[in-house]
Amino acid sequence: MKSSGVSMSIGEVAAHFGLATHVLRHWESMGLLAPARVTGDRRRYGTGDLYRIAIILRAKDGGFGLAEIRAMLSAPGRAERRAVLLSRRAELARRIAEAQASLELIDCALDCEQEDLAACPDFRAEIAARARLALPVDLVGAGMPPRPTVNDSQNVRGGPAA
Repeated sequence: MKSSGVSMSIGEVAAHFGLATHVLRHWESMGLLAPARVTGDRRRYGTGDLYRIAIILRAKDGGFGLAEIRAMLSAPGRAERRAVLLSRRAELARRIAEAQASLELIDCALDCEQEDLAACPDFRAEIAARARLALPVDLVGAGMPPRPTVNDSQNVRGGPAA
C-alpha cells in the first residue's frame, strides 16, 4: 500500500504501536499490509499504513482473527465487507448474552443468604431455569411454578441434541 505523508521504518512503526517487527512482517505476508519499498528493499510505512495497522489492532481487540481482518480490509465492495462485519457482530452478541447470563447467575448467588449455595431457593430456581430442569418439589411447594423437564431431544442449553 503506497501512502503519502510520513515515512517510517519497520522499527519505528513497531515501536510506535508496541509491536515486534516480526508481527508487521507476518501481517505483510498475510496480505494485511503492503508498505512501500525503497532502496535495498527496505519497507517504508506511510500514513495510510499506520491507519491500517491501527485498524488491524482494533479489530483484533474486537475478536477478529487475521483472516477475518484480511477479508474485511480486502473486500471488493460494501456488501462483502458488511457480511464479514455482520458475522463478527452476531458472534459478539452471542458472547455478550452468555456473559450477561453469567453476571445474572453471579448476582443471584451474591444475593443468597444461605450458608450452602446449593440450598438457596432462589439460586436453585435460577439454575433450574437455565438448565431447563424441573424445580425441586420443595421449591414448587413454595409457590414457584414448575419448569418443564428436559427431554431426550434437548440438551441442557435447550438446543437440539447432538
